[in-house]
Amino acid sequence: MDSRGHIPVQLPVPNPTPSYWHEPKAAIANYRSADGLPSSADYVIIGSGISGTMVAWNLLEKGVKGKVVMLEAREACGGATGRNGGHTKAASYRTYADHRAHLSPEEALKIVRLEHANIVATHAFAREHGIECESRPCNTVDIVYDKEAFENGKESIEMIRGDVSEGERKEGGVGWYQVWGKEDAIKRFWVSKENESRIVKEKEELQGAFEYAAGSLSAYRFTVGILELCLKRGLQLWTNTAVTEVRPIFRGENGETGGTGFLWEIHASLSIVRTQNVVMATNGYTAHLLPAMQGLIVPMRGLLTAQIPGPKAKFPTPLPTTYSFIYNQGYEYMIPRLLPGSSDGQHIVIGGGLGRQNDGGVSEYGTCDDSTMNQEMSIYLKEAARGYFGVENWGEGKENEKLRVKKEWTGIMGATRDGLPLVGEIPGMKRFWISAGFNGNGMVLCLKSAEALSHLMVGGSRDQIEWFPSSFLISEERMNTEKFEGRRNMKP
Repeated sequence: MDSRGHIPVQLPVPNPTPSYWHEPKAAIANYRSADGLPSSADYVIIGSGISGTMVAWNLLEKGVKGKVVMLEAREACGGATGRNGGHTKAASYRTYADHRAHLSPEEALKIVRLEHANIVATHAFAREHGIECESRPCNTVDIVYDKEAFENGKESIEMIRGDVSEGERKEGGVGWYQVWGKEDAIKRFWVSKENESRIVKEKEELQGAFEYAAGSLSAYRFTVGILELCLKRGLQLWTNTAVTEVRPIFRGENGETGGTGFLWEIHASLSIVRTQNVVMATNGYTAHLLPAMQGLIVPMRGLLTAQIPGPKAKFPTPLPTTYSFIYNQGYEYMIPRLLPGSSDGQHIVIGGGLGRQNDGGVSEYGTCDDSTMNQEMSIYLKEAARGYFGVENWGEGKENEKLRVKKEWTGIMGATRDGLPLVGEIPGMKRFWISAGFNGNGMVLCLKSAEALSHLMVGGSRDQIEWFPSSFLISEERMNTEKFEGRRNMKP
């Protein structure tokens, strides 16, 4: 696996698979604030996904003086944020015991509280600012097919319940979980007693389920909605403007820059923008512009599908919860999406499949090419939901099978060595900032990470954001950690 982290990271390809969420495209998809780039700026943000957009929002809300510029290689929100599964879900119990043992009980608690707060804040932001993005706070359920994962999950949930406050254990809180046995899970969540996939050869029997608070939305609509707010507040945006290099401006022995104050020059579209601050919000693509991140943030290609259940499906439209399906080698994730006025009723958006591959998904690490898809994963995902719900609940006849899949698409995530994001000022690189490496969990980490980063960028102290996990902050120690071993949160 470590060798996959040494594959040189490339720029985003110009012809990615069309994203399901980009239909229809936003009005600002190909927005440019002017014909040419400015010669200078106070802040240059590279990347227009949820991280870059929220950094811009926070800087503008803080009333920073000077010019804030955002550069995007593709259309607005053309990367991972505009291609994800639409889930605002933190399966915190799956990493809590490990964080508690290897970080500290206090740090583990900060992480689960931040993830929960990020979900709440995301839906609250959409509501407060009137962003139409299909925001839907709801419960989620993890359907578990591995006995060890189910037992470990129950133990971890008890740890969280024991560590949080009484108020946090109430319904909807960070410590609220419902544990369901096999028979209750079958009745309550319309799933089969065993995986009925024709592709999975091993017998996988349902063990039980965990229910907790989560939600779903169109991350694309949410992010372009915030971008539109930022443009009204003075953000300058250039889409289809790939940054090809970031160089330090020559400094004298004492660090002087000739009186200009600029520290960095950004090369993009045959132009150079000089700036005091650079923000890397490029996630899986980060190492292309910042070689120090090679092997520290590794691209990882994901695959998703949008499907319709059969006309005789036994579950409601829409399904009241989102789902994950956990098995020995990994998991899939799923949301129902209601389409008012459509004859399809609801779309089942399901992604994953890495753990089902013959190589364990190793081939998907280190690739930046989201113009193609892994055909083995594609074949599996096309019938994964049918396998989990079962033929009877799914309600599909042979005449409907070919019409089931409405769309499939890919996107590039960023996996880190230690499974945690990298946030802060990069060591040895003055005013060169980063918020990246979210390991496929960006929608439950990016909002609050951007809040913390923008606080540090304007000179705020670490003590004033004690709620932010110190383990998320970039450091020399983290940059020199062990070899890359793959996505840390894949195994149950």
